[in-house]
Amino acid sequence: MITTLEGSVRPAVYLAEDLVVRGHNVIIVSPLILKKPEYELHKRNIKTVNLNVRHFSSVHDSSVLWFEIWLHEALLRLNSRHIKDDYPAAINFSHVIFAPSIFWYLQGPPSTALRDILHHFSTGFKVAYSILNPVLEHLDGKLIKYASRKSFFTIANSKFCAQMYSKFGLHIHDIMYPPLDRNVFQPSTSSPSEDYVLTYFGKETKFQVIKAIADLGVKIKAFGSKTSFIDRRLLKHPNIDFMGRISTSRLVDAYSNALFTIFPFTHEPFGYIPLESMACGTPTLTYGMQGPGEYIIDGESGWLVKDDESFVKKALDLWRNGYPSDMRKRCVERAAAFDRKLYFERWLKLLEKFNVI
Repeated sequence: MITTLEGSVRPAVYLAEDLVVRGHNVIIVSPLILKKPEYELHKRNIKTVNLNVRHFSSVHDSSVLWFEIWLHEALLRLNSRHIKDDYPAAINFSHVIFAPSIFWYLQGPPSTALRDILHHFSTGFKVAYSILNPVLEHLDGKLIKYASRKSFFTIANSKFCAQMYSKFGLHIHDIMYPPLDRNVFQPSTSSPSEDYVLTYFGKETKFQVIKAIADLGVKIKAFGSKTSFIDRRLLKHPNIDFMGRISTSRLVDAYSNALFTIFPFTHEPFGYIPLESMACGTPTLTYGMQGPGEYIIDGESGWLVKDDESFVKKALDLWRNGYPSDMRKRCVERAAAFDRKLYFERWLKLLEKFNVI
């Protein structure tokens, strides 16, 4: 499902773009592609097969829409039936549609993500989830086994992600972190204002941590989609400026000028926010676990804490006392390890090894 060319779609899009530049024909097949991203893909000479799977959820709430389309596949294989093996894939980047493929790139099982973000939902939903959870995990497990039979080689986007799939009995052959375009994400200024802290509002955000930090007088700017997950009190908080969805150029400026970025999350197999911030020269405060805990070096390219209390305390300390200025340089250097050129080279070797290109 492609509603934007950012986030979890980025690994597939970057690879497709670089393969097209090398003279290869690339087709992206998806259960649903919205008009704007499909237009952008065609501009980049990437062909698409948009199955236009029928859905009832609003396209403006992509999390709910994604879950609905996942259920289509988990319950009745409705998405995959549309392709009927007519489009064998070199790489499957999806968890909602499956064709025979050589590689399956794993970005996280839905049932685990749903469990971790549960605190956002109403009491009624939580009760329903407690009843349905065994069913959802069973469906996810069946779907993972079904998908593994369709693919020859499995690659996870982080060690944490690999561990999640291993619990379902799936053997992971390799780890490949998602890519970053450092021609886009780079410091936009040599004299950052550093008069605010940046954060992201999304379904995996711990809003109570952000509120606690803002309550202590820390000036926060936030970007992201205005979904039903957002605590409405935050939108009116005097110390929080919610910018909503912003362009990539504005986002780069926001990263570059922030004193630091905070990323309090509930579930994150990888996490682009800290990496984008690092590439723009701004360290991130987050938890020492899951995806971000694998690539942030504590005290060098950011700070890793163990719990919410430590998070709030560290944020206030950094706001009041700052940090060594050379951390910004180390952030940029650390982000270089995730450059899309290195990502493409790894894929190129694999595709050549299996005679795909």
